[in-house]
Amino acid sequence: MDLCDPAKVLLASRYLLPGETPDAMFRRVARAVGTKKTALFTDLIGSIRFLPNSPTLMNAGTRPGQLSACFVLPVEDSIRQIFSVLSYMAILHKSGGGTGFSFSRIRPRGDVVHGTAGVASGPLSFIHVFDEATNALRQGGKRRGANMGVLASSHPDIFEFIRAKEAGGLHNFNLSVGFDRAFFSCMEKGRRYELVNPRDGSVSLDIDPHDLWDSLAHSAWKCGDPGALFLDRINEKNPVPGLGEIEATNPCGEQPLLPWESCNLGSINLSRFIHRKEIDWETLSGTVSLAVEFLDSVIDVNRLPIRRIRNQTLQTRKIGLGVMGFADALIQMGIPYQSGEALQCGEQIMQFIQEEAHVASRSLGEEKGSFPAIEQSIYSEPLRNATVTTIAPTGSLHLIACTSSGIEPLFSCAGERRIDGEVFRILHPGLSRLFKDMPDGRDLLKEVMRTGSVQHLRLPEEIRELFRNAGEIDPTHHVKMQAAFQKYVDNAVSKTVNLPENATTEDISHIFSLARELGCKGITVYRYHSRRDQVLSRGCDTCRVDAVNP
Repeated sequence: MDLCDPAKVLLASRYLLPGETPDAMFRRVARAVGTKKTALFTDLIGSIRFLPNSPTLMNAGTRPGQLSACFVLPVEDSIRQIFSVLSYMAILHKSGGGTGFSFSRIRPRGDVVHGTAGVASGPLSFIHVFDEATNALRQGGKRRGANMGVLASSHPDIFEFIRAKEAGGLHNFNLSVGFDRAFFSCMEKGRRYELVNPRDGSVSLDIDPHDLWDSLAHSAWKCGDPGALFLDRINEKNPVPGLGEIEATNPCGEQPLLPWESCNLGSINLSRFIHRKEIDWETLSGTVSLAVEFLDSVIDVNRLPIRRIRNQTLQTRKIGLGVMGFADALIQMGIPYQSGEALQCGEQIMQFIQEEAHVASRSLGEEKGSFPAIEQSIYSEPLRNATVTTIAPTGSLHLIACTSSGIEPLFSCAGERRIDGEVFRILHPGLSRLFKDMPDGRDLLKEVMRTGSVQHLRLPEEIRELFRNAGEIDPTHHVKMQAAFQKYVDNAVSKTVNLPENATTEDISHIFSLARELGCKGITVYRYHSRRDQVLSRGCDTCRVDAVNP
């Protein structure tokens, strides 16, 4: 399989074992996950039709052998337990996993601490401890750990939590406010909302819920954090309610998990299934079935480093099959991302994948047995996995696949990307082919490389519509796209609503409300240039047109 230059550099620096080639890596992973289907699994991932999450690519067939990306660990109101969990976080980060935590059980700042003369420091102080510990670690020497920190909307320290990243810091954490049903009931009925001390259930304060909502919108406008997590909706859809409530997700929010649970993910590259502007449904069906079997096999060969996590994971056998390359697939079909047709196409694709994935999991359940906790689940028929589908952001995977990330639109038509110290000037291949045949193509190329956009160029309207970048998509359409996919996803959808720099807090408040209205399980926004450490930028003033990677 021919790989683009950024993919080769990324694989060499983070994924390949010493002396290993990409093809050898694919064979190593396939052989480690399923010896009886090594050839099929090698073709599945070697053709880049499907890629498993990064820990599987990095660790399969190695001594550590930890293959999952997503973990949730419980945090109790106990110093001993908190620092015990901190040590577990370190172990998981070193193995390549990301961790999510709810800090909602920790008593608020200034609260009484029995048996001492002091007062509690509150959940935010411990979030900082976890963040500093993450700074001291590097995942397997290859990447820094990532965390999700959740605090219940009813916690007395919720306003402090909401403002936590406004002045910078906590670079290893994404933050989300975990909303309950009572919050939205109070919003709708004009009632006061109670903030409750988790130590004893006493009411610390009652507030106007709109004040909390507005504070959240302001902080998200200022720095992109926190996001909103609709825990009431997540638990309404919890497939195994008999095992307890879900309080947190993995770092990017797409994988709600019970305490001590893990999940391994993988993504189908939709751009590989478009032929003559049509979706190859037959090949997609076969890929979904094989990908489900691959991810289920990962559970059995996975060497989870903490016994309690392994036991909980085996109870539910959750997997998360998602997609990447959706924007590129739309471009190949000539469908603008910002269109009703794109929404219908996304919903159709995900409904197909969801149905095919559940058929595959039922077949495995009949052959090998259902997940052990099925009696405590919502299912009555055989099923191998409590959850089957997830939409992940595919941060590194989409670079390996040389396609667009997750279900996001193109972030930019052109620009600069730095991968482990090496700089790549990137132009979307569709535009590269278009400009090649135009007499003024070189001038157009220069302008696209400078701005990352084609909207101001003298091009046919259908081309400009087809190549809208993320900041040029109506924010409400971002939310509608997320909701379209969420209809047919067991877990959740990781998607960012990209906003222009001049967006307002009122815009963000409306986006959060729309996400709630349309059935999303959570929502994240990012206003362009709202952080100094922004990783990606559109366009490149200094880029030379003779040094472009399509």
